[in-house]
Order: sequence, then C-alpha cells, then structure tokens
Amino acid sequence: MAVCTVYTVQSLNSTYSISTTPAKKNNLLGFNQKQAVVFYSRKTATRSGRPGAAVISCSAADKTIVIGLAADSGCGKSTFMRRLTSVFGGAAEPPKGGNPDSNTLISDTTTVICLDDYHSLDRTGRKEKGVTALDPRANDFDLMYEQVKAIKDGVAVDKPIYNHVSGLLDPPELIKPPKILVIEGLHPMYDSRVRDLLDFSIYLDISNEVKFAWKIQRDMAERGHSLESIKASIEARKPDFDAYIDPQKQYADAVIEVLPTQLIPDDNEGKVLRVRLIMKEGIKFFNPVYLFDEGSTISWVPCGRKLTCSYPGIKFTYGPDTYYGNEVSVLEMDGQFDRLDELIYVESHLSNISTKFYGEITQQMLKLSDFPGSNNGTGLFQTIVGLKIRDLYEQIIATRAAAPLEATKA
Repeated sequence: MAVCTVYTVQSLNSTYSISTTPAKKNNLLGFNQKQAVVFYSRKTATRSGRPGAAVISCSAADKTIVIGLAADSGCGKSTFMRRLTSVFGGAAEPPKGGNPDSNTLISDTTTVICLDDYHSLDRTGRKEKGVTALDPRANDFDLMYEQVKAIKDGVAVDKPIYNHVSGLLDPPELIKPPKILVIEGLHPMYDSRVRDLLDFSIYLDISNEVKFAWKIQRDMAERGHSLESIKASIEARKPDFDAYIDPQKQYADAVIEVLPTQLIPDDNEGKVLRVRLIMKEGIKFFNPVYLFDEGSTISWVPCGRKLTCSYPGIKFTYGPDTYYGNEVSVLEMDGQFDRLDELIYVESHLSNISTKFYGEITQQMLKLSDFPGSNNGTGLFQTIVGLKIRDLYEQIIATRAAAPLEATKA
C-alpha cells in the first residue's frame, strides 16, 4: 500500500524564492548556462505548480522511475515508445480532454513526455536568433531538471507544450507522477543534472543514410513538409547534431545502432538494415542479452527449416566489445524476417531476455506487426529493451519495498 503525504499549496509566489548561480562546467557538454536553485518554505515541486493544487509526496517505494531515450528527430522514438508502453499493457494515449496537439502519451503504467516541450524558443524565435532546436540555447534545461525531479519525487507539474504543427509554445498541461516516466527527445542525457535522475537510458543511433530516408517518410507524410525543406533542415541541423546530440550516446546504458546491410554489396536502397544492440556491462538491475553462450563470440545464420529467409537472408552475431571505454555486449541482426510467427525460433536461442513466458517477444512483435521495423532488428531490439526495462522496474520496486524491512532487521 502506498504511503503518501499530501500538502496543499495555496500560493506559489509565497512558497519559494529563486537564486541564480553559474552552472558547473561539467553540467553540460557545451554551453555554460545559469542554474536555478529553488528554495521552498513548504514541500512544493516546481516553478509552475497550480495554486490550491494537492501536491503528493510518496514513500521511496512509490517514487517514479525515470527512463531516458535520446535520438535525433525522425529516428523512431515515437515507435519505440509505443512498443515500450505495449509491454506494460494498456494503450498509450494523449491526456484526455487536453490539448489535441499534446506530445504526451499516457498509459496505465507509463507517461511519456517529449523534451521538445522544453524548447525556450518557438519556431519563429529560433529563426530570428539563428539557432536550431538542437542548440542548448533554444532549450530550458533548468525547468526540465526541476520538473523531471519533481515527478520523480511524486509531485505533479504543469509542463509546457511545444506545438509541432504551429511551431508555437502552447499553454501548459498537468502531468501527474506515473509509475514510470519516460523522457524522450534530443537532450535527455545532455545536462548532467537530468542525466543523474535517470534510472536507465537508451540512445537510438541511426546512420545518416537510414536517418534521411526515415525523416523524409515522417515529415512529408505526417507533417506536410516538402522534400526541399527536409533536405535543408537536415543540412542545417548536422553541425549541432554532431556537437550536442551524438555525444550523449557515450552515457547510454543501451544503444540501438541502425546501419545499412552488409548482406547486399554496395546496397543503395536502404530497405534491408543491420541493427546492433550495444549493452553496457555492470549496470545495476540490467543483465545484457546474449546468444547461445554468454561472453563468447558467435556468428549464426538461422535460415533453414525453422526460419524462412528470402534474399539476402538473415545473420546474427554476438560478442563482447568496448564502447567509449566501457565494456559492452553487442547483439547484431542483419536482414529481415519473412514470417514473424517464426521469430520464436530465434527467441528460443536468446537468453537474459526478461520474458515472463515462452514466446513473449514473438507475441509482442506479432501484436504490433504493422509498426515500422517489425520485420527487422529495430523492432526486435526495441521490444527486447522494453522487456528489460520492465524487469528493471520490477527489480527496483522490489528492492525499495525490501529496504525498510532490512533496516528494521539491522
């Protein structure tokens, strides 16, 4: 049973004051920013709470678990989020009765917030100042940190909304603390203060060739952008991506790397993908997935009687490696499935996949078979990471629940 204390906030203006001090140099990868230090005379959470609202502070066992997902625009974050929320059950939907252009997705267990909502400049403002959305100066990291910390501590916040349709900053929406908060966007691991709040982090690393094809498909089909504007946007964003987004992958606990296939010589179509799941060793509550024999170097072509493979086939590899100086295990799939129901053959040869029953990965993939990447390693590894996050969540909750009991024994 949750044990919570409820405080009623009558007026935010009388409950806190803010002093501004320079941030430490290692707070960010690039720009030095001002760091807001908030002092409260009662247990409120953020600069943007609602007068008279009930602020709930729960026990440690009920504190929200925070997952960070970083990637450039158009790299499959939204698809990954839908796969993740599916693992926990319940449909992920925008807040009921709220802004129809909200970026937030809420399910029974999870709330996914888009960090674009912390843009400090709207589309016109960025154009006037000559900065992209990737530039730290176009984002409010102080507010991001304050609100993510508040939600982690069990306190509701009024989160701003960035409208991707109009390019404007819309009025805020109320976000209540969920069991699991997923912050997805360009900068979840950029600011060290926010990075330290994460219980687990993922980076989607899409090669330039694949990224271009995906971004064209999304921005032209879903957002009505022209091909010329997409090409110009990609070129304008690349220096900032290299400076501020890409370096975050060194901090990630898991990286899903998407590359052109090696099964087709000189392939230029980009329809067949080679996908690598890079898993950091030594992360608490996270044991990397392995193929056949943990720690060995494996190359496996599963095509045959139990797995149908049309040209160019499928190849799996697995083995230990190093990544930004960290020991990692790497599971790779090159190629694509012809029949998802046969995926169970591959699943049966994987270990540490954190399933609750035989064939759960295959079931999840079949359930979401119309999602992008369902016939290749992107969908497979996103599903596996979702299951690993569920397992991590359950382990953290069990550990927190056991802590008071262990303390009494001591």
